[in-house]
Amino acid sequence: MTRTVKDAQAMTPPRRARRDYSYTTMPSPVGVLTLVATTRGLAAILWENERARRVPVDLAHEDRCQPVLLETERQLREYFAGRRTSFTLTLDVAGTDFQRKVWQALLTIPFGETRSYADIARQIGRPKAMRAVGAANGRNPLSIVAPCHRVIGTNGRLTGFAGGLDTKAFLLELEGAALRSAS
Repeated sequence: MTRTVKDAQAMTPPRRARRDYSYTTMPSPVGVLTLVATTRGLAAILWENERARRVPVDLAHEDRCQPVLLETERQLREYFAGRRTSFTLTLDVAGTDFQRKVWQALLTIPFGETRSYADIARQIGRPKAMRAVGAANGRNPLSIVAPCHRVIGTNGRLTGFAGGLDTKAFLLELEGAALRSAS
């Protein structure tokens, strides 16, 4: 079952069967992004210098005309141009139940706001699981769309991000989020 980003149950349950992925790339202000989809929905947005196997998808089939990929690229361009504050995409991601709960919680963080790992842990009913939330956040396959860049340290400072801390700062500045200085 697939859903849209706006839906409260946006994450598709994990599947054991091999999935057929299509991908395309797009230039962006944060580098070249690789967009990955199934026929059911967006499966991943990968960074230019993506860590090997952070998000396990098979990029064997490039398709610049795949409808999900075209729509994702359109919405991302609007986001980077400052004309979009939320996404209305159909998602099709695989992960553990815990990961999907964390990724679902990411979808609830409003544009221009931040949350801490502790906030997300409390939101999913696992208040002591901050490190596990951090690990799941680090494996988020839907960077930008499921806004893991909006998760910061409890002290209000930027913490790890698959796209790099400079990219995280850029995205938060694009959204007008207030950040503490590094000093």
